Amino acid sequence: MSYKKLVSIIVVVIVVVSCATNPFTGKKTMAFVGNDQLFPAAFAQYNQVLSENDVVTGTSDSEMITRVGQRIAVAAERYLNANGHQGYLDDYKWEYKLIQSEQVNAWCMPGGKIAFYTGILPIAQNETGVAAIMGHEVAHALANHGQQRMSAAYLQQGIAVAGNIALANDENLGIYNQAYGVVSNVAGMLPFSRSHETEADKIGSLLMAIAGYNPDEASELWKRMKANSGGQAPPEFLSTHPSNDTRIANLKAMAPKSKAEAKKYGVTSFRPIN
Repeated sequence: MSYKKLVSIIVVVIVVVSCATNPFTGKKTMAFVGNDQLFPAAFAQYNQVLSENDVVTGTSDSEMITRVGQRIAVAAERYLNANGHQGYLDDYKWEYKLIQSEQVNAWCMPGGKIAFYTGILPIAQNETGVAAIMGHEVAHALANHGQQRMSAAYLQQGIAVAGNIALANDENLGIYNQAYGVVSNVAGMLPFSRSHETEADKIGSLLMAIAGYNPDEASELWKRMKANSGGQAPPEFLSTHPSNDTRIANLKAMAPKSKAEAKKYGVTSFRPIN
């Protein structure tokens, strides 16, 4: 058996053995790093971020972040319990913090540690806008996107090393490394990242609806995001995110499905937008 064929077989075996099925997407995903390792590292990093920044407390905005976050977390648990995944969130340690910063950003780490920056609040405009952002960011954690990105990076690096070993004495090694870097990024990692963003939009739309927030507002939020960006964005195929227009169209299409799903949980009307 050739070395290259052996490497290929090993990669396939590792990927198959290291797959896990996600309850939100129903897909088998790479999980080279377990939550028992990932969550403690994420929690430590979160605490470091908080220690290095000005955390806003005791304001109406900080209370809103916590309120919306708790509602989204409850919505996630309701969905999981209803679909036979009781206990999925047992290791999550939900925490919601507002950070004073001009950054237009929000994120949720693996395990449920959430940060919003005050710079994104004017674009959110209201609590429903915050719920759209919160649902999307929480969805990344629930769908194990961080775990998948780490696993994909390990796989990308592993294939590169295997290729370098196989071509160690080949005059085309430099060409291989240059081509592999471009192709694995443009045809592999970037589409992978864009698919995560679309998944998070879909799950986030569902979660905000179950939490009682109108999912129609998610596309309106992204219209404001687009306006805020000033049209400055790379071509979609070179970006980690879908284009704003793609995202707006997708969220519009997702909203009726999210509303229909929310009705299964007794949600037939939504909180006022204010």
